Amino acid sequence: MTALHPISRRSLLGGLAASSALAMLHPFSARAAANQAHLRIMETTDLHVHVFPYDYYGDKPNDTVGLARTASIIDAIRAEATNSVLVDNGDFLQGNPMGDYIAYKRGMREGDLHPIIGAMNVLGYDCGTLGNHEFNYGLDFMFNVLNGANFPIVCANLTKGALAANARQDALFLKPYVILDRKVKDGAGEEHSIRIGLIGFVPPQIMTWDAKNLEGKANARDMVKAAEAWVPQMREEGADIIVALSHSGIGQQDYAENLENASVPLAAIDGIDAIVTGHSHLDFPGPKFEGFAGVDNTKGLISGKPGVMGGFWGSHLGLIDLLLERDGGAWRVISSTSEARPIYRREEKKVIAEVGDKADVLAAAQKDHEATLAYVRTPVGKTSAPLYSYFALVADDPSVQIVSQAQTWYIRDMLKDTEQKDLPVLSAAAPFKAGGRGGADYYTDVPAGDIAIKNVADLYLYPNTVQAVVITGDQVANWLEMSAGIFNQVARGSVDAELINASFPSYNFDVIDGVTYEIDLSQPAKFDKDGNLVNASAKRIQNLQFDGKPIDPGQKFVVVTNNYRAGGGGNFPDIASDKVIFVAPDTNRDVIVRYIVEQGTINPSADANWRFVPLKDTSVLFDSSPKARQFLSQVEAVAIEEAGEGAEGFARFRIKL
Repeated sequence: MTALHPISRRSLLGGLAASSALAMLHPFSARAAANQAHLRIMETTDLHVHVFPYDYYGDKPNDTVGLARTASIIDAIRAEATNSVLVDNGDFLQGNPMGDYIAYKRGMREGDLHPIIGAMNVLGYDCGTLGNHEFNYGLDFMFNVLNGANFPIVCANLTKGALAANARQDALFLKPYVILDRKVKDGAGEEHSIRIGLIGFVPPQIMTWDAKNLEGKANARDMVKAAEAWVPQMREEGADIIVALSHSGIGQQDYAENLENASVPLAAIDGIDAIVTGHSHLDFPGPKFEGFAGVDNTKGLISGKPGVMGGFWGSHLGLIDLLLERDGGAWRVISSTSEARPIYRREEKKVIAEVGDKADVLAAAQKDHEATLAYVRTPVGKTSAPLYSYFALVADDPSVQIVSQAQTWYIRDMLKDTEQKDLPVLSAAAPFKAGGRGGADYYTDVPAGDIAIKNVADLYLYPNTVQAVVITGDQVANWLEMSAGIFNQVARGSVDAELINASFPSYNFDVIDGVTYEIDLSQPAKFDKDGNLVNASAKRIQNLQFDGKPIDPGQKFVVVTNNYRAGGGGNFPDIASDKVIFVAPDTNRDVIVRYIVEQGTINPSADANWRFVPLKDTSVLFDSSPKARQFLSQVEAVAIEEAGEGAEGFARFRIKL
C-alpha cells in the first residue's frame, strides 16, 4: 500500500493518526445504518497548471502549491470513506509559466498529452468541468488538451452558436452532464446501486474576457438558467444525487442574469444536492465567508445545500461528506459536512508543508517541468533601463512605472467595448520590495538588457488579479492622501528629519500614473495607516493635475489596480468592492509578462509624475540598500545625496527639499 502522509491538524477527526499509516473512517462511514451510506466528494479547483510545488516566477520551490502535494493525501481521503468521487472544477489549463510554455513553445497537436491532464489521469478523476481560463489559448488548443483526459469533461452552458429558445435545445460543445452508475456499501456492508449526476458550469463572462478567441465561434448561457433546464432532465434520467460543478464564486444571494459569481442562487435550484465552487481562489468553509447571505459558514452550506471551495493552485482539497439514506428505492441527503483541507500550514510566518509529493504525479509532468524551467530562465524581452526600487518611496520609480504601463495597456483593451470605454484611465501601483522590511537587500534590481519571465517576480511579488474601479477626481485625491501617510510630517527649516513612517507598509504606498501631483511634507497626514481620518483639513496632495489642468473633483476616472486594493485592502478611503467595474481573469504578473512579450523592448524609465513640494532650508533622511548608491544620478525630480551608513547594513541618504 502507498505510504500515507500526515494531514492537517484540524482534520485529524476522520483523518490519519500521526503515529499510524492506517486511515480512520469518517464518522458518517462509522455510524451509517443498514439503509444509509457515506459518499465523499473530493474537489480540486483553480489548479492553473500547478503540478509541481514550484514557483516558476521566483525560480524556487513553493510548499503552498502543486497537485502533486494535493494528490499525496487523496489516497488517505479515499481510505476514510467507503465510497468517493473525485472531480475538478476548472481553471486547470492556464495561469503559470508551464501553461504558457505548452501553449506558446511546445504546442498541442492532436494526440499530444498536456502535463496537467497527464497528472490528473494518474489520480483517476471521475469528472471535470471548464473554467474561464481554459479558453485563453483558443478553442482548438483547449479541445486538443481535453482529448487527452481519461475522464469526462462537462459544461452545460457553453454553446456552439446563438442561444436556442430553450437551453435543452442549445448546441453544446460538451455534454452538459454525466450520470455515473456506481455501487455504494451501506452501514451493514451491503452493496446498492446509486446514480450520481455531475453537471458543470462556466461564467458567461468568458465572452468578454476571451472575445478574441470566442466571438463568432461560441456563446455562453446564464448558469442558473442552464441548470434550471438540465437538472430536471438529469432526474428524469434517473440521477439519485446531483452535484453541481460550479466554476463560479460564492457571491450574492439574489439571482440576476449572467452573474459571474452565481453559486448561491445556483445551489438553490431544486434538484441540486451539493455544489463544488471555485473561481474566487478562496477556501470555503472559511472566515472570509462569514455573514454572506444564503451561506452557513459553520455548517458548510450554500442555499442550504452542502458546498465547498478548495482554494487554488492545489492549496486545498475540497471535501463534501454526504450521509445518504435510502428511502423507497431513492437516495436522499440527511446530513453533511464540508471542509477545505490544506496541504500546508503557517506557523510564525513560516510555511510548514503538511504533505509530501506523490511521485507518479510528478513523473507525469517531469519533462515539461524541466522544459518550463529553461523557458522561464530564457529572456522574453528587453528593458532599455534598469528596474530597481531603491528610491521607490522618495521618487517616481521605474519598477512601479512598468507595472502601471502594463496595467494601463491591459485595461484599455479590456474596456474598449464597454460603457467605460471613454473614461480616462489611471493606474495605481505600489513598490512591494522597498522600505527595508526584508533587510538591506530586499529591493527589486533587474539590470538593463535581457529580461526573463522569472524577473517579473522582482516586479510583482503577489499573485493578485487585476481589477478596476470608477471613482471621482476628489476620490483620486483622497487615494493619494492615504498613500502620502507613509511620510512623517516635516517642519519647515528642520534639518535631517526622518522621512519614512516605519509602521506604514510600502505596499500601501500607491503611486497613481496618469496624473501629476506634489506632496507637501509640512502638512500632517490626512489619514492614519489604518485609513482613519485624523486631520480632515490636511492637504498634502498639491497641484493635482490631469491632462495638464487641475483635476475636476467630480470627473469620473477608471483606476486600474489589484483585487487587494479594489476590495478594500489597506482601508483606502472610498475604495471598496462597490466601486469595482471590472474583475479580470488575469493576475497582474501575467499581464506584465504579456506586456513585455508584446512590446519586445520595454522602456520603464520613470516619468517623474510626482515630487515633493520644495521646503526652503529643509532636509530629510531615509535608508536604502548600499547598492542604491550606483543609481543616484538617475533619479529625477529630487536631489539625493549620500549621508553615511545606516543601521543593520543599510545606507543613509539625504534629500534637500
